[in-house]
Amino acid sequence: MYSFPPRRIKTIIMGAAGRDFHNFNVCFREDDRFEVVAFTASQIPGIERRVYPFELAGQLYPSGIPIHAEEELTQLISRLQAMQVVLAYSDLSYQEVMHKASVVLASGADFVLQGPRSTMLHAKVPVISVCAVRTGAGKSTVARKITDMLRKLNRKVVVVRHPMPYGDLRAQAVQRFAIYEDLDRYNCTIEEREEYEPHLEKGNVVFAGVDYGRILSAAEKESEIILWDGGNNDIPFYVPDIHIVVADPLRPGHETSYYPGEVNVRMADIIVLNKVDTATRDAIEVVRRNVRQLNPDAPIVETASSVRVNDPKLIEGKRVLVVEDGPTVTHGDMPYGAGMMASRKFGARQLVDPKPLAIGSIKETFQKYPHLESVLPAMGYGEKQISELRQTIAKADCDTIVVATPIDITRIMKLDRPTVRVRYEIEERSKPTLEEIVSQKLRRLPS
Repeated sequence: MYSFPPRRIKTIIMGAAGRDFHNFNVCFREDDRFEVVAFTASQIPGIERRVYPFELAGQLYPSGIPIHAEEELTQLISRLQAMQVVLAYSDLSYQEVMHKASVVLASGADFVLQGPRSTMLHAKVPVISVCAVRTGAGKSTVARKITDMLRKLNRKVVVVRHPMPYGDLRAQAVQRFAIYEDLDRYNCTIEEREEYEPHLEKGNVVFAGVDYGRILSAAEKESEIILWDGGNNDIPFYVPDIHIVVADPLRPGHETSYYPGEVNVRMADIIVLNKVDTATRDAIEVVRRNVRQLNPDAPIVETASSVRVNDPKLIEGKRVLVVEDGPTVTHGDMPYGAGMMASRKFGARQLVDPKPLAIGSIKETFQKYPHLESVLPAMGYGEKQISELRQTIAKADCDTIVVATPIDITRIMKLDRPTVRVRYEIEERSKPTLEEIVSQKLRRLPS
């Protein structure tokens, strides 16, 4: 008797052009028990209305997989008869997660969260991961400190950065950045440059892209150790041998109320309690108590996030426009960042409010994130938005532009006022130091 094949489980993956593609590649691409009928996209402007292409989706998906706006989720579940919806992006409050779960369940589908065992890949070399409780906690400065430490130990390290594929997905399957020209070659957005450029300044090779299996194979060939530089508060894509998690006392309580930041804390081998120079002692103690309840064994290292500028005189007594790191002050929920702190520290006379000056998508950003104070988020997810950012800056009646993005923004736009670059690096404030703890743990790893 002829036996009909079992019905494939129709699946929608909710994402933001990163974790969603990774989970698909690892868990669904070659598994014919499932049919991924759509991705949905959120957090990043303009990343919907694309297709995850056949070249990446594989033989089961000859037409690729459509990417829709998350706002269409209810209609998609009904129209595509989806049986399950997988949540595959990060930096969401627990309330947001359950709102999304309620939408899915009320539409009749199962709501799924996938864990480390099914989504993490195993590397042939040791992996040190640096992740966080929230976007903007300071994980990038910690990641750079670890690469500095490894070079001092004469260990060949390659950085693999959490994905940010906002352009042509085919061309971004495996990206390797070694020189500044590579940023132009891959048409990097401001947000991508903010993550890659500081590593390039230190001489680090960075891999990123879409297919993290292929990326892992490429990185293993060039490294003795892989440094996973996490995005948002997501968990790593690779199984870490040493998992470092950065907590932020400027947002006390978020370590127990944001997904998947709490997962990171519970998994951590080392917890970095950053920004102890600017947070209150009460807030620091709240975070310390919370992380210790979640993870009794991981050592806690206290660090300060030291703010420096190249020319303080251009701030003192001046009217300044502050341009902050975009993700930190948007979905990271921070009202301001290092630019505001530097402007106050070095005596700015006035902070020019950019809200009345904003145009196009920059104006929409202020409407979407009303918590922002007198700072301009450096949004630049495409040429049009970069142009709107430049036009907004040009309208400001100020003496100085204080640029707190991790990149030299003048590389991609011409500004007609003096600019001051704000940089921040971590400073150890406790013993044993992060370097001492990591070095000790490295010695325990199998050679």
